[in-house]
Amino acid sequence: MFRSAGVVSVATALSRVSGLLREQVMAYFFGASMATDAFVTAFRIPNLLRDLFAEGALSSSFVPVFKDKMVNEGDDQAFDLGNTVMTSMLIVVSLVVVLGIIASPLIVYLTAHGFAADKEKFDLTVDLTRIMWVFLLLVSVAALVMGMLNSMGRFGVPAFSSTAFNFGGIATVWIWAVVSAPDHVSAYALAVGVVIGGIGQLAVQLPTLKKTGYRFRPRFNFGDAAFRKMLKLITPMVIGLSASRINILVSTLLASLLAEGAISYLNYSFRLMHFPLGVFAVALGTVALTKASEQAARKDMDGLAGTFLEAFNLNMLFIIPSAMFFIFFAKDFVGLAYRYGQFSESDTLNTAFALIHYSYGLIGFAAVRVIVPVYYALTDSKLPMKISVLTVLLNILSYWPLVKLMDFGGLAAATSIAGLVNAGLLLAYLPSRGVPVPFVQLGSTFIRMAIAATVAFGVARMLRFDLWPAGHGLIGRFVNLLGPLAVAGVLYGLLCYLLHVREIRIVLNKLLKR
Repeated sequence: MFRSAGVVSVATALSRVSGLLREQVMAYFFGASMATDAFVTAFRIPNLLRDLFAEGALSSSFVPVFKDKMVNEGDDQAFDLGNTVMTSMLIVVSLVVVLGIIASPLIVYLTAHGFAADKEKFDLTVDLTRIMWVFLLLVSVAALVMGMLNSMGRFGVPAFSSTAFNFGGIATVWIWAVVSAPDHVSAYALAVGVVIGGIGQLAVQLPTLKKTGYRFRPRFNFGDAAFRKMLKLITPMVIGLSASRINILVSTLLASLLAEGAISYLNYSFRLMHFPLGVFAVALGTVALTKASEQAARKDMDGLAGTFLEAFNLNMLFIIPSAMFFIFFAKDFVGLAYRYGQFSESDTLNTAFALIHYSYGLIGFAAVRVIVPVYYALTDSKLPMKISVLTVLLNILSYWPLVKLMDFGGLAAATSIAGLVNAGLLLAYLPSRGVPVPFVQLGSTFIRMAIAATVAFGVARMLRFDLWPAGHGLIGRFVNLLGPLAVAGVLYGLLCYLLHVREIRIVLNKLLKR
């Protein structure tokens, strides 16, 4: 699992770096402005549904059933299931896209009511939303292809596909800037870039899928037992994800009522927080779901428990220091990532403030990524749904007092608190599903990692030095941040080793063998 997760991590790291470049391009040309608020809001609407029709519920419910078909009935039967799912998905998502394009003004009015007072901003958001609805169909097909490839042990190309999406967006904006001049780049370039990126995300996976022997043929066998099993599994997932998506829409609505730029600050910081989440947690969760699904199909519960423990501890080994890095070095990291062009010092400080309050939630978000696949492998999606709905209610109830206390930072803090509660409840109920969880061992390992990370990054903050004096450019900022980060990384590894954190020894042994 470490090897497979390593492949996904490398590919996902490339995706996150390219995603950061895409955000940097947006920050360079637009800063935190009306255009970015409109784009982020417009993209959020089809992007949220992506989790329902693509990378969330559909993918998570499809992989266990598809893998079970492969293990017990062979590839041909699994491919028939894939054709049935693909056919039904194309019909449903195409209908949603058409309805979404028609209803875009109403959707924007309901989800970003604060924009209604500014006709130019409102109309721009509606136009961008209509353009990007097409992305939902493209990414849904791409996600189903990814699920099939992951089930067959092909992790690298699917993980790399997001890089193609990001480069599509980057290329579109730069070409637009060359054609129209940098000072006249339109927000429409961002929306068109999303569609072009979606085409690239699907296209890069198709050659690998073809090599597996799969060929798409419309199949309308919706009475198939495996298809109905998948629908039974997906329904609670959709409800659970819908609850969390409603939460995000409420967050967007509240942010639209705050000062201009609030939506952009939250978006920029959320993207940075997602960097380690994607590289480590999503990679381990992707591999864990496939491996756990195979073990569940073979009724190997001891192996399933081992997969969970390995994924969880390896996840925390990287996520805890990532959270500490954001807490101690938020302003430096935001400055390195975005402080160019139209992105001001004020934008930097506000984005860093939001990032600090997303940082502690990173631990909860990452934990959920490796706990939920175990439930899904056991074809239990009802309990995660119930917990998701509960934590979303907690999140929404937390908004008002925390926004009063911390303005837009309260939206990030509420989301983080809910993420930690979600992870805690999922972990607490896991033994009730037959998975033995050594809570004392997990807690002890977590505390040792947390102590090591706090000391390491605290010392690095205090010992901070300028390797590149007066370095305000990209190279200077990078070098001046790299020095303390290198000190913290070495010290964290050493402290974990001295505190007998088993996972650091696993990583070191793998690296030494390489």
